[in-house]
Amino acid sequence: MNVPVTNALKPAAPVQLENKRSSLRYRAGRIYKSLRRSPAGLTGFIIVLLVTLLAVLGPVVSPHNPEEANLRARFMEPGFTNDSGTYLMGTDQLGRDIFSRIIAGSSVSVLIGVISSIIAGTVGVLYGLIAGFVGGWLDSLLMRLVDALLGIPFIILVVSISGIVGAGLTTVILILGLTGWVTYARVIRGEVLKTRGLDYVTAAYALGQRPYMIMFRHILPNVISTAIVLAATQVGVTILAESSLSFLGLGVKPPTITWGVMLADGRQYITSAWWMTTWPGIATTITVLGAVFLGDWLRDVLDPKTRGRD
Repeated sequence: MNVPVTNALKPAAPVQLENKRSSLRYRAGRIYKSLRRSPAGLTGFIIVLLVTLLAVLGPVVSPHNPEEANLRARFMEPGFTNDSGTYLMGTDQLGRDIFSRIIAGSSVSVLIGVISSIIAGTVGVLYGLIAGFVGGWLDSLLMRLVDALLGIPFIILVVSISGIVGAGLTTVILILGLTGWVTYARVIRGEVLKTRGLDYVTAAYALGQRPYMIMFRHILPNVISTAIVLAATQVGVTILAESSLSFLGLGVKPPTITWGVMLADGRQYITSAWWMTTWPGIATTITVLGAVFLGDWLRDVLDPKTRGRD
């Protein structure tokens, strides 16, 4: 009698699925324990989560229209209340609610930080991966280009791109994306140089795998954690850079609301209406610190040397 061989293999799929679920639960539990043991990491996670929720749910949670002017309520101090409601952080020179404008500005600032970091990270990771993997004269040539870009003063590069493209949201994203990739390239190149000499890479060569397969299948997954940690930190740095550019008039222009634009609007009233610059400055500082704390925690979690301690 012929017995179907495939019947013996049927229980394998549920077992594999259960193993995957157990692995996911284990990883989630390890991450949760690590986050709970790190006060700085937990603080950074909460800050980033709150800012992200404000950016996504801005129109829903804003108590007032951030663009609605009320000249009768100009320069009102924090806590001012009238028929329209309470202005928790006061009003600006046009009577607009500062708190609502900070919520609206969070969406643009976070958008700029994330998109610019994605552009810079993608370019920088590929650049550093190729330079470190190929080595030789190509590595030297690519790194000399990096050194040349680092030698150009940031303000000159900003003015040049602004003159070509024009100031605005797109300009800021291009500036921060085209200047931030250099950091990724240097760090990833160093990681690739350490990784390409390991035994499993040598074994892949011995098995006859093609170089581009080794580069993307074996080396890239082992350096991507470094890129994630760097990206988490660079998002905060990018938001700070956007605020600086907008404050100098080289970034986003009104009526688009960003924290940098709010700082620029309030600088001439800093002695008479301190809240116009204080609250956007605090929002920027807290967000940057949250991103830095989260990046430091991610570095500890994703570092293979620390996984055994959990």
